[in-house]
Amino acid sequence: MWRDELDTAREAARLAGDVLSDMAGRTNRIRKKGAIDLVTEADLRSEAVIFDLLERRFPNDAVLSEESEARTGSSGRTWIVDPLDGTVNFAHGFPFYAVSIALEARGEMVVGVVRNPLSGEQWEAVRGEGAFLNGVRLSVSPTRELDDALLATGFPYDIREEPERVLRLFNTLILRARGLRRAGSAALDLCLVADGRADGFWEEKLHPWDTAAGILLVREAGGLVTTFHGTPFHPKDKTLVAGNPPVHRALIRIISSEMERESSPDDAR
Repeated sequence: MWRDELDTAREAARLAGDVLSDMAGRTNRIRKKGAIDLVTEADLRSEAVIFDLLERRFPNDAVLSEESEARTGSSGRTWIVDPLDGTVNFAHGFPFYAVSIALEARGEMVVGVVRNPLSGEQWEAVRGEGAFLNGVRLSVSPTRELDDALLATGFPYDIREEPERVLRLFNTLILRARGLRRAGSAALDLCLVADGRADGFWEEKLHPWDTAAGILLVREAGGLVTTFHGTPFHPKDKTLVAGNPPVHRALIRIISSEMERESSPDDAR
């Protein structure tokens, strides 16, 4: 099941990755969407090749993408696309960005593909069939203690407007984990949790295209993905915690404690 859809996502990710590789290091037109939120010509060209393939293969499917208006469809299925996750990294020549493509059907993520065009790594998952990196089956890490964990996170684009709350949690967890990385691509961070190179990840104010493929990969690799409140995560949610089960539980405990402290009357004073 979902073979044609997986093959299409694979091909679209490869074609889009080739676009990004061809344009890397070249001067691109850069437009600001926000104070620190960018879109480049590479985003748009990558998106165009993905849209073209999806239109030819599945013309009745809807498409939700970062850079264009949503395309409606009649099939009840939606492709969720990030043609360049890590645009700021790409614009600066920082080597951490990816193409992310997922398919949602009946309210569930059923296909997910993320490609790192720099390394040639491609993560793939089909619901119920496991997660794979370049054909090798994945499993989340065996790390059990937060003290031994390598965590990943990201900052929301509006962090300049409300830095204290975001940085409070960051400061708490950087003192509890073995290491903490903030590399600038949620799609790749989730892939690294799925393949066991990172043990946990949290972030807030993400968009569906940032997470749709990655959450399927983590779940199919045996990990957990929820909101900050511990409820099952859907890409429309605005808070996300992912990890192997022990690290995920530890993150939820600490995040819950921080949220309670923020909302307590004593803290307000």
